[in-house]
Order: sequence, then structure tokens, then C-alpha cells
Amino acid sequence: MALPQPDSAAEFNTAPVITARGLTRRFGDFTAVNAIDVHVANGEVFGLLGANGAGKTTAIRMLCGMLPPTAGDIRVVGIDIVSHARRARGHIGYVAQRFALYGDLTVAENLELQAGLYGLRGARRRDRLQWALSHLDLEKQAGLRADTLPLGFKRRLALAAALLHEPQVLFLDEPTSGVDPLVRQHFWELIYGLAESGIGILVTTHYMDEAIFCDRLALMHAGRIITQGTPMELLERPMPTPLIELFSTESTRWIQVLNDRNDIREIIPHAGHLRIRLNAGTDVTKVIHEIHATASQLNMTISRLEPAIAELEDVFVAVLEEAAAPARS
Repeated sequence: MALPQPDSAAEFNTAPVITARGLTRRFGDFTAVNAIDVHVANGEVFGLLGANGAGKTTAIRMLCGMLPPTAGDIRVVGIDIVSHARRARGHIGYVAQRFALYGDLTVAENLELQAGLYGLRGARRRDRLQWALSHLDLEKQAGLRADTLPLGFKRRLALAAALLHEPQVLFLDEPTSGVDPLVRQHFWELIYGLAESGIGILVTTHYMDEAIFCDRLALMHAGRIITQGTPMELLERPMPTPLIELFSTESTRWIQVLNDRNDIREIIPHAGHLRIRLNAGTDVTKVIHEIHATASQLNMTISRLEPAIAELEDVFVAVLEEAAAPARS
């Protein structure tokens, strides 16, 4: 999935459409979101990443005015969403992870209903409905009941409904979860087109190959943002755990052989090769030499064995381990 993206965040209009400071939400004694700061500019795609239970959905619900924060300040297009939630929502589009429209209505009927709820009237209503059907490739599905649609078309319908009133801010909660790679690619092409039109977009995803297409990323863990930056900034972080790659037709056997080494932290199988994370401070050259020696002793094959460049998933794993380290000490 190859999509173009700006070279840096400096290319955006830096006027914020979302600003949150100290955003916190507690449920009794449990803190779901703990004093996070979020800033999203016009035309920016901001990715919020984290495992289930990290606090992403709770954060989004607060940012769009669906859930009041326990503490903190939120402004959407300059409007205090806590004090003026109704006025702020007029500038917001929101697509939930679960399909939230009416399954017993057709695609066209769902859009008509949403247009009415947004207060669209006359020529503007007709124009926006036609735009939604054509821009989201839903014209052929207009007469179909929503509950008969494949998941990918349900996501398109939900996005079409969220865009009818031309919001300045769009929240997408796991918009491509469960859909096939081609649908995911099409969805990201739509997201980029919307960002280029000036909409500020906050998206949650657990797909690392999607996260790389965001302009900036924040990783949440246990309710906190533990790191953030552009994908390039995150990829340039020093890696505490060195990486090597081993290419061989005997990957399964190599896993069995290497599992006994105490300098290897993790072995990650990929198609046709192994990515091997070493413990912090390990001498990479020494390990590579010793693995070659093992191959000679056991008459095993190695097509290629070399240091590896960190991928975004490697960075996030390392950051999460760093965040969890104080709890283990």
C-alpha cells in the first residue's frame, strides 16, 4: 500500500482544529485517559495508536463531545467543546468502529436521515447527498438496505454520512478494521483526499502499515501518550534492542536452534526470513559471526544474515517495553 505523503508537518497550515491539554477521564477509581495533550492542524492526519484498552476510544469520545472529561481543556476549531458541545459538533464528523447507522434503511434513506439531522435543506441538501453517493462510490448501492452491504461498503456509508455537513474535523475510530487490503487502500486514498481539502483528521488504527501514512503519530499505553512525532522522527529513534535479519529456507529449524541463545530477546517470523531482536548492549557483529559458525557446524543454510533497519512496529515495541520497565523493577 503505497500512498504519497508530505515530507514534513511544516507543509500544513498549522492553525489547530483540535487542541486538548491535560485531557483526563476517570471511571470511579480507574483512570482510562490520564492527562494527555493532543494537537491536530488543518489538513493533518494524526494517528492515535495503542492496544485495546489503551484509552484511544475514550479519548476520541471526549474530543468529539460525546463524553465529558474529568479534567482538561478541549477546543475544536477554537470552540470549548465542554461548554459549547452542540456548537462544536456542527464542525465535527465522527465514524465509530462499529456500524452505527440503520440496517433496515437503504443507503439513500440513511443519508437522507442524516442530512435532516444536520439541518441540510434545499439545494445544498441535494448537492451534498449527490456528492456523498458519487464521492464514496455508493451510487450503485443507493437502493440497498444497509445491513446487506459488505463491511467495506458499510464503512464507506458511515464515512459519507459523517461528511454530509462538510465538517472541519473528522474522527475515525479503527476505520479499516476487518476489511481486506484493497478496501483499506481505497479508504486511505479517501482519507488523504479529505486531508488535502483542509480537514483535520484524527484516526485510530492498530495496523502498522497504515500508521506509517499518518503525518504524526501518538502511541497510547495505559491511558497515557508515551511517545509522539512524525513517522520519520519515530523511526530515527535510537533502538535499545539491536535487530538482525536471517534469510533461509530453514526458518523453522533456525527458530529451534536460536531459541537457546540468551542474547536473543525475540524471534519474529516473516515470509521467507526471520527478524531477530537482540538484548540491549549485544554485540551484533559477534552474534552474526556465531550464527554463521552454527550454520557450518549443523550444515544449515543461510541466504543472508545482516543488521536490520527498524520498522515502526519495532519502535513501538521498544517504547512499550521502556514504559513498562519501571513497573517490573
